[in-house]
Amino acid sequence: MMLGPIINSCAIIVGGLLGAGLAKFIPKRLQQGLPATFALASVAIGVTMIIKEHNLPVVVLSLIFGTALGELLYFEAGVSKGAAFIQQKMNRFLPMPRGLGKSEFSQQFTALIVLFGASGLGVIGAMTEGLNGDYKLLLVKSMMDLVTAMIFAIGLGPGIIMIAVVQFTVQASLFLLAKPILPYMDAVTYANFSAVGGIIMLAIGLRIAKIMNFAVVNFLPALFLVLPLSHLWRHFFPD
Repeated sequence: MMLGPIINSCAIIVGGLLGAGLAKFIPKRLQQGLPATFALASVAIGVTMIIKEHNLPVVVLSLIFGTALGELLYFEAGVSKGAAFIQQKMNRFLPMPRGLGKSEFSQQFTALIVLFGASGLGVIGAMTEGLNGDYKLLLVKSMMDLVTAMIFAIGLGPGIIMIAVVQFTVQASLFLLAKPILPYMDAVTYANFSAVGGIIMLAIGLRIAKIMNFAVVNFLPALFLVLPLSHLWRHFFPD
């Protein structure tokens, strides 16, 4: 039975609604300071994940080919348009906070989709539950996402609860694909996977901090290229 993805998505919805409801009680200076803190946390998590790499060439090649694929298929543009469309349709029921422009909302919303839906913990957690029914990893992620969604909803409004739909779709797909994929996710491959995920987390942090507007959605195909490239690298360049 699929429990983890459902619990995780519900945590985002609850956190988003709580954050939006409490926004008017949160001081303005706190609302302005929190995104920078989350950006720094994302960078720190990314660095921690990157140093786990086992084959740096595999990580670099995965990122290059994955980003090229994402650019060619307009992943970032598609998700941005989807975010704008969702907010336009939901604005009557879940309006954006005053002073927040549509462009800024779209940029932040897109980054949060990757932050919530494509984290290494979520990917591995969904695959682990799909293989042996253990949803503890996703339960941990749910507790983290509850607080994270609440904080970001303070600035972006309740519209971020729609990220729960994207996350559930990703995790449910991984849950169903776990048995054919996870046996190939050995320690070396997972280390490379973690490093690619860390680079994406680093890019998300820089984007949230408005230092560099990386098209983070275009990086996502790199996560799926790590597995085949890791095995090919070891076949042609054994340790």
